[in-house]
Amino acid sequence: MFQGMYDWVMRLSRHRHANRYMAAVSFAESSFFPIPPDVMLVPMMLARRDQVWLIATICTIASVAGGILGYAIGSLLYDTVGQWLIHTYGLEAAAIRFHEGFEKWGAAVILVKGLTPIPFKLVTILSGVAKFNFGIFVLASVITRGARFFLIAALVSRFGAPIQDFIEKRLTLVATGFLVVLVAGFAAVTLV
Repeated sequence: MFQGMYDWVMRLSRHRHANRYMAAVSFAESSFFPIPPDVMLVPMMLARRDQVWLIATICTIASVAGGILGYAIGSLLYDTVGQWLIHTYGLEAAAIRFHEGFEKWGAAVILVKGLTPIPFKLVTILSGVAKFNFGIFVLASVITRGARFFLIAALVSRFGAPIQDFIEKRLTLVATGFLVVLVAGFAAVTLV
């Protein structure tokens, strides 16, 4: 099962519109979509190692733009769309804790949570709900999402061939590990 998905993503990552597809996933993940862009980002970077910095830049810009949409959902549409999204992902209790965290820690919450597997949409929507300073929100989002995607680019640039060999030889292990991290991110939000 994983091999077919991996082959599909690798083919998609070589498509002439791959950057657009990855940008769309990155944008959507920051505001409403449950799957992080890493699913496409890493295979794209492996398939196009000569463009890792461009890919990281596109992913960062799209993620921040999606974060702005998430902020708008929290700020302007929380009673309808925002609450529905939080409920859909079972993040009600986490939303209360995050809101309290914003009041106490401010931008640090955005910086830390943007690097983790915790769904970034929760951070963006709740930043809007908290009416967190928009300029600081955008700056913190650029820093944290850029750090995450450019770190991946640096690792792929430096260790690309061995990483790809490892993934291809142990695809089930890697895919299972990724799913565990993704589920752990959602669990961490709901349990903490």
